[in-house]
This record gives sequence, structure tokens and C-alpha cells, in this order.
Amino acid sequence: MLHINTSTFHPDTFFLTGIPGLEDAHVWISLPFCFIYLMALLGNATILLIIWSDCTLRDHMFYFLAILSAIDLALSTSAVPRMLGIFWFNAHEIGFGACVAQMFLIHTFTGMESAVLLAMAFDPHVAICAPLHYTTILIPRVLAGTGVGIIMHPVLLMLPILYLTYRLPFCEARIIAHSYCEHMGIAKLACTSIRINAIYGLLVASFLILDVALVGISYAYILCAVFHLPSRDARHKALNTCGSHVGVMCVFYTPSLFSFLTHRFGQKIPHYVHILIANLCVVIPPALNPIIYGVRTKQSREHVVRIFTSK
Repeated sequence: MLHINTSTFHPDTFFLTGIPGLEDAHVWISLPFCFIYLMALLGNATILLIIWSDCTLRDHMFYFLAILSAIDLALSTSAVPRMLGIFWFNAHEIGFGACVAQMFLIHTFTGMESAVLLAMAFDPHVAICAPLHYTTILIPRVLAGTGVGIIMHPVLLMLPILYLTYRLPFCEARIIAHSYCEHMGIAKLACTSIRINAIYGLLVASFLILDVALVGISYAYILCAVFHLPSRDARHKALNTCGSHVGVMCVFYTPSLFSFLTHRFGQKIPHYVHILIANLCVVIPPALNPIIYGVRTKQSREHVVRIFTSK
């Protein structure tokens, strides 16, 4: 039997450059990233605390909002501490296993966020387009199944990428021109064809595009139903209910799709722009989601006021 020494295929460490071309500005770039990350931690922890402590916040929207906040905490924490280590302490070295684990976590949590946003679009769709069937469609069993799907679907989708990455033989090149480990950044260092990795990466990305299309279709039906409501107050209330959902989806999908498209079709765009946008994708949505819901959701706003005004 042929025995292969895997140490010749997998380097002990990779070298993360940070933001190529902007190395001298790393310290200054780190300041807004650190501030936004702290906002994400505080905001999402507050949302989870509010939902956990208030027994009245147990409807479908807050169920999905709790899942979204937990995912946001995990997504930002998977990327930003390592990023800040590079910016502040020149901690460029990362072990092979740690790099692959970070890649898996970031891509998986990104998929989970897209899935939960799709679920959150379905909630107002049922409430506005089929209000008489709302309580019969969104029953606890359906919500539990949706929650399991939000978690398991991205995990199962990313498991083949783990295998495809581990099977690659690597040569002496070990420099990843990025602030964190991501699939194609690792795969491009391989000494063999990465065609299968590229094809599967596009397949995974297509699920994000599919989520965007389904969200768009859902809100097209919602708007059609809203503008057929007889009462102006009813239309205003329905649009206000959907406003926070639309804001959160724009915050997540806009930079994600822009990053995906520029990475593959924007060869004339400077590389540091690609990296900056990719970095913003893992920190901006987690920071803004709690603000959008905190401002636009009356129950959350009132609960925060009670916390800070109680003696």
C-alpha cells in the first residue's frame, strides 16, 4: 500500500497579508473596524438579552431575529479578531488547520445569514398576503424545521469544500493576499488544477443569488398586496412592518453580491478594494442589523428604554 506523507502536501502555516497595498495604513484602518465590531457585539448581545428576558417577545419575528443576532455574533467573531491581530500585532501566521476552520466558519455563517433573511422575508409575506392562514402556516413545528434548515443547509453545503480543500497539494507558496482565510484564496495556492473547487464555489455562490431572487419575488408579492389594501393606514402599517426587513436585507446582500461580482468580473478594480469590501461584508451587517431592528421595532425600542430608565 502506498503511504503519502501529508506534511509535504499541507504547509504548517499560511501567511495572511492583511490588505495588500495598504499595509502602512493598517493601524488606521483597524480603528473603524474595531469600533464597528464592538458595535456588533454590543448590539447583538443586547437583542439576545432583550428577547431572552422578555416573555412577550415570543412571536415569529423575534424567533428569527434571535437566530440572526446569534449568527451575526458568530460571523463577525470568526473574522474580525484575526483581522485586528494582523493590523495591530503583525500576527500574519495562521496554522493550516486554523485557516481551513476559519474558512469553513465564515462561509457557513454567511450562508446561515442568507437563509435566515430568506425566512424573515417569508414571515411578512404570509402575514400580508395570507393573513387568515398565518397562524395555521407558521406553526411551531414549521418554525422549528425552518430553524434546523437555516443551520444544517449551509453546514452540509460547506462540508464538500472542506474535503476539496484538504485534498489539494500545496507547494512552497503560502501567502494569502487577504485579511482572513477564504476558499478560493487557499485553493489558488495549490500545485494542481482547482477547477473542481472553482465550480463548486460558484455552485455555493449561486445559492446566495437564489436567496436574493426568492427574497425579491416575495417582496414583489408583498408590495402588490400592500397597494391593494383599502385603507391608507393599513398600507402604511404594512410598509412600516416590512421596512426593517428590507433594510437588513439590503445591508447584507448589497456588499455580498458586490464582492462576489467584483471578485470574478472586476479585474480592473484594485485588489485592495476587493479585500476591503470582503472585510466589510463580515462586520457591517452584524453591526447595523441590531440598529435597524432596534430603531424600527417598537417592542425592542420600548424594552431598551425600560432597561436604561429602570432604577
